[in-house]
Amino acid sequence: MKVSLIVAVSENGVIGKDNDLIWHLPKDMRFFKETTMGHHVIMGRKNFESIPHKYSPLSNRTNVVITRQTNYKAEGCVVVNSVEAALEIAMQNGDNEPFIIGGGQIYKIALEANLVDKIYLTKIHHTFDGDTFFPELNSDWEEVNKVENKADEKHSYDYDFITLIKNK
Repeated sequence: MKVSLIVAVSENGVIGKDNDLIWHLPKDMRFFKETTMGHHVIMGRKNFESIPHKYSPLSNRTNVVITRQTNYKAEGCVVVNSVEAALEIAMQNGDNEPFIIGGGQIYKIALEANLVDKIYLTKIHHTFDGDTFFPELNSDWEEVNKVENKADEKHSYDYDFITLIKNK
């Protein structure tokens, strides 16, 4: 099983503010949906609660919510108390590529515990004021693909879709 992480990050490392996305990039949202479709999406409780109600749980994916709360319920989701437990469920269900989708604490835990094999990174070429950041990546990561996207009438910023794999 290959564990992937998917994230959109600004030039200054911001991924969110006030438990919400800061930017509106429809092509990135479509990329996220198409990439994670049919897989387990693993997220923290706050990230899950930030998903607009009409999209929650994320359709055609097994939503796995991580929380320390022992009695937490999330309709249509599997609730666990660690990233490792979430990955165990994905493995038991035969998912060959579960996705860690945030937020900041879950990304940090997964990267520090060396659980991630591949990163789908949308790099937004702009700086933002935010309160949630993506951890700094170390030299273990190699860029294997990059697709540049220019700002247009629907996208206010230039951004790149970058794929990174972990050096073994």
